[in-house]
Amino acid sequence: MPEVLVSEIEERRLIQRAYRKLLRSIKTDMDDTDRRNIRMAYEIAVDAHSKQRRKSGEPYILHPIEVARICAEEIGLGPTAIVAALLHDTVEDTLVTLPEIREKFGEKIANLVDGLTKLKSDYNRTSAQAENFKKVLSTLIYDVRVVLIKMADRLHNMRTLGAMPRHKQMRIAAETSYIYAPLAHRLGLYNLKTEFQDLCMKVMEREQYDEIAQKLKTTRTERNQYIEEFIDPLRDQLDSLGIKYRIHGRPKSISSIYNKVRKKKVPFEEIYDLFAVRIIVDVAKRQEKPICWQVYSIVTDVHTPIPERLKDWITTPKSNGYESLHTTVIGPKGRYVEVQIRSERMDEIAERGFAAHWKYKDVSPQQDTYETWLDSVREIMEDREKDAFEFVSDFKTNLFSEEVFVYTPKGDMKILPKGATALDFAFSIHTDVGYHCTAVKVNNKLVPMGYKLENGDQVTVTTSKNQRPSENWLKLVVTSRAKSKIKSAIKEEIRDLGSLGKETLTRKLKQLKLDFEANVDAIAKHFGFKNRQELFFAIYNERVNLTDLRNYSIENGKLIFNETSLRTKVIPAPRKTRKKESKPLITINGEPGDQYNYILATCCQPVQGDDIFAFVGSNTGIKIHRINCPNAEHLMSNYGYRTLKAEWSSDVASDFIVDLLISGIDDGPGVIERVTSEISSNLGLNIRSFSIEGNEGYFEGKMSLIVSNTNQMNQAINALKSLDGVSSVTRTE
Repeated sequence: MPEVLVSEIEERRLIQRAYRKLLRSIKTDMDDTDRRNIRMAYEIAVDAHSKQRRKSGEPYILHPIEVARICAEEIGLGPTAIVAALLHDTVEDTLVTLPEIREKFGEKIANLVDGLTKLKSDYNRTSAQAENFKKVLSTLIYDVRVVLIKMADRLHNMRTLGAMPRHKQMRIAAETSYIYAPLAHRLGLYNLKTEFQDLCMKVMEREQYDEIAQKLKTTRTERNQYIEEFIDPLRDQLDSLGIKYRIHGRPKSISSIYNKVRKKKVPFEEIYDLFAVRIIVDVAKRQEKPICWQVYSIVTDVHTPIPERLKDWITTPKSNGYESLHTTVIGPKGRYVEVQIRSERMDEIAERGFAAHWKYKDVSPQQDTYETWLDSVREIMEDREKDAFEFVSDFKTNLFSEEVFVYTPKGDMKILPKGATALDFAFSIHTDVGYHCTAVKVNNKLVPMGYKLENGDQVTVTTSKNQRPSENWLKLVVTSRAKSKIKSAIKEEIRDLGSLGKETLTRKLKQLKLDFEANVDAIAKHFGFKNRQELFFAIYNERVNLTDLRNYSIENGKLIFNETSLRTKVIPAPRKTRKKESKPLITINGEPGDQYNYILATCCQPVQGDDIFAFVGSNTGIKIHRINCPNAEHLMSNYGYRTLKAEWSSDVASDFIVDLLISGIDDGPGVIERVTSEISSNLGLNIRSFSIEGNEGYFEGKMSLIVSNTNQMNQAINALKSLDGVSSVTRTE
């Protein structure tokens, strides 16, 4: 049990201070019933959690109180959500029951608490995480507050992750990055999304996080001076508009800066748009658009604009309700500065997303973007046969991704996820249009059905009553709507044709004087089908030879099949890939690695010194991955029960392969000589392979090295970066 850190009296004071802080954070109107419910929920939660402590040793009750405060202050939720937040762990972790909550607080709060309660631990372990994701995400269609409270819960857990073991920190961070950060983005909660991403990076890539944080700290004064230098010449012209406004600069998040460093392959010092300037005007709804464009005109008169970096989300808001005018200009000293222009209403929606959306719902004449999105959620929920893994995957693909805006021949706009195809568009118009689609024109040019749509495309669909969906169509679509409709059409066809196969089987069993119902399921199992319908369809397609049935014995009117004839899945034994060493290279769950058959994953090629975890594959044995492996987030989020703690053993000599991407100025053969000489002669490392390609003064080379650990790898990277003509060196997967 964790050590008690303070006396009981001090603990009570600590809890009461946290509760008073919660009450002060509530900005929405409350009546006497609301105040009574919040007090009663607080007292029930304090009593229920009185014996529980967090990993840090502090009283557990501080967690639900802080979750309730985040809901009130940082998301802007009201009294009902605050009560549910205070009670969110009671049914799952204490003796309090859902009927008791229903009796004391009513149906609405009981439903919120139920939605926040995880499924029982004895639920199918192989999909428990995905099932819990599905349960929470499914609540979007009847009360989005469940998801908002769940995000507040996750945010507090991420803020207080330090007391957890390292491998659990990684799993929780992976889940957060996989589901909660994109969900916060989709619901317009940009502050939460940014903090989720930063906290995940702090866990998964701590060294890079600390490096950028330190550089931001040391450049703060210089940055603030530059922002003032950028803003100062704008003030007089903005004042002349005669409106209330506020203007400020802010640094971009650590995670977004790191993404720029990786994407552009340049060092921190060469990224100029480290900050954004935001201009927020306080005007009536009808004046917002013209005033924002006037402000844009002033900004681009003072500072040179970059036209291709203009993004107009005022005329066409994002589907999560986000409205703003973004542009990038060249400020003093030739630096790029992003400028965001919006109204106070737009800013509140940008900061608080869905919660603020309802406040302005009645004053906005635009289409309700959230309702459109929730319709998409309902479509995903319609597919009852979809398992939890498919559900979560579809949810991410269709509802978290970037979007493309395309148009019908009449000019009506359709919003589809990035990567959507011409056939997806057909199904978005109407199910029948999708079913009978025979050809598609994009911008008056005939294209394949699998053509990926781009912003601004105008799409025309040609249909024929004789056309029917086929199984190949599933490869041509990405949206959940199109997939579910195609599957439904295929199933309907299977049912129709399967009825003919059923008649064939019925006749065969009648010849053998056997009862249909008593034997059909055993026959389906024998031939390796999941259900009767698949068997019937296979019989129709002549993929099953029913004459074999006469070869089996019959007992009490039932066919008796030899068990060895059933189709079985052969799982190959994991290959031993390592010779036994005097000391194991890796420990898994604290035990020597030589007790396991494991291999190093080829997708990320871990090197001794990398942060790693072990993953137990269903038929591939144990693989060791880096925690920042491209597949890590997916594996730890969906298959957390298969991830194991893994650590490198010390003082073990071994060779590892690391791949580097090198780019810079092409000055002929001298580049190759300098690079190879530095690695082979100066550092004494073996080059496994090296290829280089030059083009119009620029070169890019791929080098595979053999190193002993990350120290050698980093030494090689830094040495190459210091060479004349080399602009960037990055490790690749």
